[in-house]
Amino acid sequence: MFKGSIPALVTPFRDGRVDEAAFAALVERQIEAGSHGLVPCGTTGESTTLSHEEHREVVEICVRTARGRVPVIAGAGSNSTEEAIGLLRFAKAVGADAALVVSPYYNRPTQDGVVAHYQALNDAVQLPIFIYNVPARTGSDVTPETMGRLARLPNVIGVKDATAQLDRVSRHTALCGKDFIQISGEDPTAVGFSALGGVGCISVTANVAPAQVAAVQDACMKGDYATARRLNDRLARLHRALFLEASPAPTKYALSRLGLCLEDVRLPLLPVASDAVRREIDEAMREAGVLA
Repeated sequence: MFKGSIPALVTPFRDGRVDEAAFAALVERQIEAGSHGLVPCGTTGESTTLSHEEHREVVEICVRTARGRVPVIAGAGSNSTEEAIGLLRFAKAVGADAALVVSPYYNRPTQDGVVAHYQALNDAVQLPIFIYNVPARTGSDVTPETMGRLARLPNVIGVKDATAQLDRVSRHTALCGKDFIQISGEDPTAVGFSALGGVGCISVTANVAPAQVAAVQDACMKGDYATARRLNDRLARLHRALFLEASPAPTKYALSRLGLCLEDVRLPLLPVASDAVRREIDEAMREAGVLA
């Protein structure tokens, strides 16, 4: 159920508010292009600057628009355990299929504290949970040994691993079991991640090139890594370009070039300012086949 290309959706804004129509259209575009799942309110969705009301609104629109055609993994993370529980409860209530829960950021808990956080979530809400491990943003790591402990919790079914440390796939398999669902959170290394035992990618690039990223993951799922590499080579420049400035500003610029949403991001982020970066994103989009 949870596999393949799963875009971490941007949250479009217009006049300072969530652009509901644009967001629903982005969901439809992803499904029509062959994406295998959806993540609203992740890091790329600017979840940290959404109000609680907006967060719930975005998750609900995604679930309602998807209508069960693909699974929805709702972002539900917080550095407050009680707040995360509330987001989990809402995701379950509106029909999300699972939740993506980032390891608590800024607080920098001990590994025992990380386990206690997820234990509390596991006990409070009966909804499948993916741990989101992204040390570059959270300031702390969920070690493979801790992941092995967390995998024993009934509702913890997998990980979004954004460490770019490919050796972790085998380590997680050994410590968490072969049924633990491992999904990459890093586009440039996603093919290698799948070759080692992963089953997909929660992708930023798929916002801009959904059909192309889905084709890469389709090839991976068939074990056709020659095709996956060939297709991914056309996306490599775009993978890099979308992080030339603070994400998701480059992604929103790219989507604006396709007429799909405005460039607007929320402070402290700013729209892409550099003409050189804009030109590089344009060229990367052309190389990927999404811009004429």
